[in-house]
Amino acid sequence: MCGRYAAFLPAEAIAAIFGTTNPPPNFPPSWNLAPTQQAPVVRRHPESGERHLDLLTWGLVPHFTKDLATARKPINARAETVASSGMFKGAFAQRRCIVPADAFYEWRAGADGKQPYAVARRDGDPMAFAGLWEGWRAPDGGVLRTFVIITTNANAVLRELHERMPVVLEKPDWPLWLGESAGDAAALLHPAPDDVLRAWPVGRAVGNVKRNSPDLLQPAGDLGVSV
Repeated sequence: MCGRYAAFLPAEAIAAIFGTTNPPPNFPPSWNLAPTQQAPVVRRHPESGERHLDLLTWGLVPHFTKDLATARKPINARAETVASSGMFKGAFAQRRCIVPADAFYEWRAGADGKQPYAVARRDGDPMAFAGLWEGWRAPDGGVLRTFVIITTNANAVLRELHERMPVVLEKPDWPLWLGESAGDAAALLHPAPDDVLRAWPVGRAVGNVKRNSPDLLQPAGDLGVSV
């Protein structure tokens, strides 16, 4: 699964990488993004069809939700069922998005507790997670825009840490995923090749959502896996 990640590139850099056209929103860098927080998301604007970079809240609230207080607000959706699930299939068909991330975290159980690891691309580029977004209209007319990250089976590199991983899209596949070109979007929902990502152990401070600084990504030494 993916329950914590880092997104610290400036908005202008994200806009340039992903080719968005709207004025970039203002948001602070984060090395410890958690559910319920706002994060940068790349999506096709429903009216213009242009790529936009917007701030959305992590934890999907489907447009058909009746009671926000009791809504599930999932942070992940399984690739195997996302196109058929009643909660996700509408967004999968019409509201696919990309979630830029510089790294994400996973925890591996050990004899002395859970050890966190950071995961990032080997080439240093930001990752492009496959996601879905929704707009929920409140009784007062306000709109809450939220997103979910799609996960799939872990590849050989990450299987030692967790059985699931986010779907990482490659740049040539962005137009298809965003609905800008025709094709089978579901075919993109597969594990990243083993040579795309690397993982390294980091300090346990990342487990505290109040901690948010670049040092969270500093290697914590050789703890058994660094690939």
